[in-house]
Amino acid sequence: MKKLLAALLAVLLAVTTAQAEERPAYSQGELDQMLAPVALYPDSLLSQVLMASTYPLEVVEAARWSRAHPGLVGDESVRAAADKDWDPSVKSLLAFPQLLSRMDEKLDWTRGLGDAFLAQEAQVMDTVQQLRQRAQAAGHLLPDERQRVVADGSTIVIEPADPRVVYVPYYDPYVVYGSWWWSAYPPVVWAPYYGYAVVRPGFWWGVGVGVTAGFFYGSMNWHHHHVNVAHVNSYYMRPPVPRYGVAVVRPIAPGRWEHNPSHRRGIAYRAPEVQKKYASHAPHRDYRPDPRAGNPRQAQPQPGRSPTPRQGPRGEEQRPDRRGQSMPPAFTTSASPRIEARQERRTEARSDPRQQPRIEPRAQPRVEPRAQTSVAPRAQPRFEAPQRQAPRMENRGGGGGGWREQAGRGQGRG
Repeated sequence: MKKLLAALLAVLLAVTTAQAEERPAYSQGELDQMLAPVALYPDSLLSQVLMASTYPLEVVEAARWSRAHPGLVGDESVRAAADKDWDPSVKSLLAFPQLLSRMDEKLDWTRGLGDAFLAQEAQVMDTVQQLRQRAQAAGHLLPDERQRVVADGSTIVIEPADPRVVYVPYYDPYVVYGSWWWSAYPPVVWAPYYGYAVVRPGFWWGVGVGVTAGFFYGSMNWHHHHVNVAHVNSYYMRPPVPRYGVAVVRPIAPGRWEHNPSHRRGIAYRAPEVQKKYASHAPHRDYRPDPRAGNPRQAQPQPGRSPTPRQGPRGEEQRPDRRGQSMPPAFTTSASPRIEARQERRTEARSDPRQQPRIEPRAQPRVEPRAQTSVAPRAQPRFEAPQRQAPRMENRGGGGGGWREQAGRGQGRG
């Protein structure tokens, strides 16, 4: 009896585990709820929103930067943040500061949208089309001078009327989609953007945002149910020069869009299969440390390079020769084997004392001492002290016998 109960419990546990693995990360009601405020965006803008939502931390950083630089919109804002190391999809949203601010305010919604897009990309694409069909059936998805609405069978494509001017609509999901069909999952509703005006029931329009032709690099591939990278020449797709070292970035190739886990900044994924998929992937970028700066990344080994120090002729560890060393060119991949071998030979030639050029000391010019000329002392005038003539004394005779001084010659007795 105990064995039978144990077997039944094992089978029940296996069935429950299989159902949990087959269950999607988000239900259809949750997907309708999340995609309701953005499903009617132009396809190019919607593709950038879906890609940027997979990097919620960088969205927060970009929104803070946008608030610190008020008044910048369009290409002007994106060019001003060229030095920021954010994903290109996040950088492109700087052109639309109001939309970026909403994504920052609804951070739980942004992260959920990104997790749903990574785990259920095909279902997300289908949900967008279903919402558009409901809005068109309700008579609220109409073409005008701001956007074009093209129906291709069961697919509805929304494009800007002018590719250089993008209008971001705001609409009320309770109005444009008709009566809402999920009582347990009400749609996400935002406040209307500042400066927007009502043009028809449930629809608000603001001022168009000017961008360059080919500004968006993403597009919606509705037939294959994924997002494509259509343009790779956008100016904001060039990675910036980091503060320390040189970033080696894998370029974004045209074709199906791929998530870059390095821009996730360590935020965990909701779906276990997505977490397992990107946890084993190496980051798409790395840093080569700058030897002239104190870089904490110097201890990290470089891909394809040996972390052990190079040995000298006698087995001692060589110190790196930094004479004439300069920063390598920015954003280049690793050098070819031929170039690396050439650089290695040059380094070994520097360390070999037999191949060092002999430097002779420079001959110093001989300086003869200057001839010293003798200078005779200047003749000093001779001064002789006058000699005083001693007085002559003579005896006058007499009883007194006294002597009388004679003042000079020719004087006689008195």
